[in-house]
Amino acid sequence: MPHRILVVDDEAINRELLEAILTGFGYEIETAADGFEALAKLRLDIDLVLCDLMMPGMDGFEVVRKIREDPDNADVPVCMVTILSGTEQRLRAVAAGANDFIAKPVDRLEVEVRVRALLKIKEAQDALKRYQSGLEETVERRTTALREALQEMSAAHRETYEAHVETIERLAVAAEYKDEDTANHISRMSQYAHIVARELKLAPKQCEIILHSSPMHDVGKLGIADAILLKPGKLDANEWEIMKTHTTIGGRILEGSSSELLKTGEVIAMTHHEKWDGSGYPSGLSGDGIPIEGRIVAIADVFDALTSRRPYKEAFSVEKSLEIVKEGRGSHFDPAVSDAFTNRLDAILLKKKEYSD
Repeated sequence: MPHRILVVDDEAINRELLEAILTGFGYEIETAADGFEALAKLRLDIDLVLCDLMMPGMDGFEVVRKIREDPDNADVPVCMVTILSGTEQRLRAVAAGANDFIAKPVDRLEVEVRVRALLKIKEAQDALKRYQSGLEETVERRTTALREALQEMSAAHRETYEAHVETIERLAVAAEYKDEDTANHISRMSQYAHIVARELKLAPKQCEIILHSSPMHDVGKLGIADAILLKPGKLDANEWEIMKTHTTIGGRILEGSSSELLKTGEVIAMTHHEKWDGSGYPSGLSGDGIPIEGRIVAIADVFDALTSRRPYKEAFSVEKSLEIVKEGRGSHFDPAVSDAFTNRLDAILLKKKEYSD
């Protein structure tokens, strides 16, 4: 019976390319569009997993960790298919349990050599198991009904994750409901934060969490009176002190959750107004004492606020806003985060245009 290989990649063209190459070598192929589907399909007696690293929702690091945590599949070889060439990322993958790597764009000969080597390892492991147990396991093809059940299982997990993200986004919109540009502001700001996180080379999963958690930065505004939120002029000293409490209110709303998204949302709500030099609020944190998520959202939020109309001001030009942001490097903003922002300004301005229509 031919070896069965599971190809995991969120891009259909990549799955199709690897499937065509591997089918040509005589292997039987299963495919999965994300980590949820991949973990479900491991029940189909998979001999080898070829897994992309950069995937939304559940990245390749998380997929291989969960495979290694499953006693039934802990010894299935996993080969990461990735554009990442840095030592740090590869060491992370090895630490998670990966056996080998194939670089993108894939080379047919490299695929053949690495796949054959990993399958020989799997064959040796299987032979040892049969010898130790004294049993010759019979490998049977799973039925179409089983495959459909597994597809439903992975779809249910995916639907739960997407519903969780949507709930968070709606909570964020509720916090700023009276702002006519609320939805666009939340979308722009979170996209800016995601771009900066990727430029800083944070782990793919961390970037994804920042994308979906950053819209909760101002959820504490639910506890601020409209007279202060919508005041057309400058706030007086007492009103400003009340306004600043939206950070701690947001922290209290989000605290105590077991969800990674809500935990990160709590951190962002509490720290996105802290400043690199310690002059921010509510805790006067400074430097690396400010969580990286808060440092990233700080610059994304300020830039969008500067370039947007507010009850108390008209929108500044991109040029003036960028000048203000640059002036805040090393005082308001983490210098590394500020540099990452300016390095990806073109991408940020594209997102600004996309979410301003």
